[in-house]
Amino acid sequence: MLNFFTLLEHVMENWRHDDFFAYQFLNGANPMVIQRCTALPSNFPVTDKMLLHGHSLEDEMKNGNIFLCDYNNLDGVQPNIINGKAQYLMAPLVLLQKTPNDKLMPIAIQLKQIPADDNPIFVPNDPEYDWLLAKTFVRSAEFTEHQLNSHLLRTHLLAEVFAVSLLRNVPRVHPLYKLLMPHMRYTLQINILARNQLISNTGFFKKHAASGGEALSKILERSLSSLTYRSLCIPDDIADRGLESLSNFYYRDDGLRIWKIINSFVKGILEYYYKSDKEVQNDPELQDWIGDIFKHGFLSKESSGIPQSFSTVDELVKFVTMVVFTCSAQHSAVNTGQYDYGGFMPNTPITLQLPPPTQKELANENTLLQTWPTISGTVNGMGLMWLLSKRSSDSVILGQYREEYFSEETPCKLIKVFQGELKKLSEDINKRNKSLENESKIPYTYMDPASMENSVAI
Repeated sequence: MLNFFTLLEHVMENWRHDDFFAYQFLNGANPMVIQRCTALPSNFPVTDKMLLHGHSLEDEMKNGNIFLCDYNNLDGVQPNIINGKAQYLMAPLVLLQKTPNDKLMPIAIQLKQIPADDNPIFVPNDPEYDWLLAKTFVRSAEFTEHQLNSHLLRTHLLAEVFAVSLLRNVPRVHPLYKLLMPHMRYTLQINILARNQLISNTGFFKKHAASGGEALSKILERSLSSLTYRSLCIPDDIADRGLESLSNFYYRDDGLRIWKIINSFVKGILEYYYKSDKEVQNDPELQDWIGDIFKHGFLSKESSGIPQSFSTVDELVKFVTMVVFTCSAQHSAVNTGQYDYGGFMPNTPITLQLPPPTQKELANENTLLQTWPTISGTVNGMGLMWLLSKRSSDSVILGQYREEYFSEETPCKLIKVFQGELKKLSEDINKRNKSLENESKIPYTYMDPASMENSVAI
C-alpha cells in the first residue's frame, strides 16, 4: 500500500503529467467539482480542433465523454495582499475528455470566466510552459475551492450547525441525540481553533493564501448561497453531476456503499423509535432541530432544498443519513488526502504571485518560478496540510462508540450489524487497492471505514 510519503513522491514525479492532473478531479483531495458536460458553456468557446481524438465536440458530449470543472465561485473576488505584494486567484474553466482507453485527459483551460483576446484558451499542444502555467493556476484555484467550500463549509461548518441545533433542541434521552452525538465529538472545539488560527484576520489564510481577507468572506458567502440538500447526499449529487458511469471513480464507488450502509443503520434505529409518520410529525424536539438548522444554518433559503420540517419517517432517515455521512465519510474524503496531494507545493499552490498569462509563447521556467509562492508561503502551506491530514491521537473510527448511548436490545444489535458491514467494505476496499497497486496505480484510501473518524474532529 502506498503510504503517506510514497504517495507524495508519486505526486512529485507526476504533477506535470496531464493524466495525473485529470485524475485528481476524481480521486484527489476534492472530487466535488467535476461534472459531465452536455452543453458547452457560452463563456467557454472551445472548438473541435482542440479535441484529442478527432471527434466533434458535439458528438463527444452526446457520447458522455466530455467533463467540465468550473470555478465560477471565485470569479471577481479581490485576492489577498501579502507583505505588501498583490496575489492572484483565477476562476478557471477546465474541459476534460474521456479517451477510448477510459483515461481522463484535460483538453482546454480558460483562466478567467469572460472570453477575451487577453484570456486565451490553453490546450495541451501549446508550448510546455504555457500549458504548465495554465494548469498551475487551475491547481491554485482548486486549493481555494477545496479548502473554503468542499472542506470548511460543507463539512466543518455544517457539522457545527447540526451539533449546535442538537444541543439546543434535543434532550440527552432522545433517540436522535443518542444516535448523532458520537458524530459531533470535538467538532465545536476544532472549529473554534479554525476560526482563531486559520480564517481570522490574523490567521493562516490572511497571512499566506490568495483567498485570505476579503476574498475568503466573499467565497464562503457564494458557496453557502449555492449549497443544496441534493449536493450533500452522494447518490443525488453523483446523479446530478452525471458521473454514474465514469470509470475509475473510487470516491463515488466507496462513497455510495458507505452511504447505503449508514442509511440502513439509521433506518433501523429510527424506525425502531418512530413507528409511523404521525409520530415524526408530533415530535416537537425533532421538528425544532430541523427548523433551527433550516433557519440558522441555511438562512431560511428554500432554494437549498433543506427540509423545514419532517413529515415522514423516510424524510427523517434520509436527512440523518446525510448528517452522519457528512460528519464522517465526506469529511474523510476531503480532508485525509490534503498532504498527499498538497504537500508538494507545485501541485497545489496556496497563492500565486504573478498575474495569469494574457498571450501564448511568452512563458518559460523562470515565469513559473516567479509565479509560485514564496519560500515562507510554501513552508507554511505544507505545514498546514500536514497538520490537517494528521489523525488525532485519540480518534474514534466510524461505527465505534466509546460511550454506550443505547441500552435496548434492538439498537445494540443494529450497531453490531453496522460495524460488520463497515468491516466488510473496508476489506473490499483493501482488496481493490492491492489490485491497483499491482497495476502500478494509486490506491484510494480516503473512504475506507477503518481509517475514517466518526466525527469532524481534525
